[in-house]
Amino acid sequence: MSEFSEAMKFLKKSDPVLAKLFGKVQPSVLRPSKNYFESLTDAIISQQLSGKAAATIFKRFQGLFPGNKFPTPAQVLAKSDIELRTVGVSGSKASYIKNIAAGFEDGSLDFKHINKKTDEEIVEMLVKVKGIGKWTAEMFLIFSLGRPDVFSFGDLGLRNGVKKVYGLRKDPSPAKLKQLSAKWQPYRTCASLYLWASLDNK
Repeated sequence: MSEFSEAMKFLKKSDPVLAKLFGKVQPSVLRPSKNYFESLTDAIISQQLSGKAAATIFKRFQGLFPGNKFPTPAQVLAKSDIELRTVGVSGSKASYIKNIAAGFEDGSLDFKHINKKTDEEIVEMLVKVKGIGKWTAEMFLIFSLGRPDVFSFGDLGLRNGVKKVYGLRKDPSPAKLKQLSAKWQPYRTCASLYLWASLDNK
């Protein structure tokens, strides 16, 4: 894949085992979005749901707001929790989405100079919002910002991918994950996408 050409060249040299996936599986294509409120809302709705169920609820959520564009934080804050729950959003998720909307409104979630912030600074900012954990923040770095060097140590899919690709009998320990992922820097995002793809997670 052209978008990963440099990363793949590097990974072929640094980790031949991982490189065996190249050409065998098709990783997700990253399509970074600048509508960060929409991305984070989608991430909250998707928590602990199948892709199909999450997509259905997300579409219904958008249907609460007439027009073709995704609602603004102010528009979401104007809705009651009961209204949000009518489309399948749980009470806790409704609260989390409003927390995010409030963060955009009061400026505590500031993306104006996002390109100048490090991954760590962005994660630190996001996890201050109740409802956004480290995993959600890391997924935001990958899928919304397209950051090239992200590996989520807490992601079950990545741990399963490592176990499968490297033929491990037991789940990889934190030390093992740290050892392997060090080989992939500064292209851990590419490695992550291929590991997910090895499990048919598109």
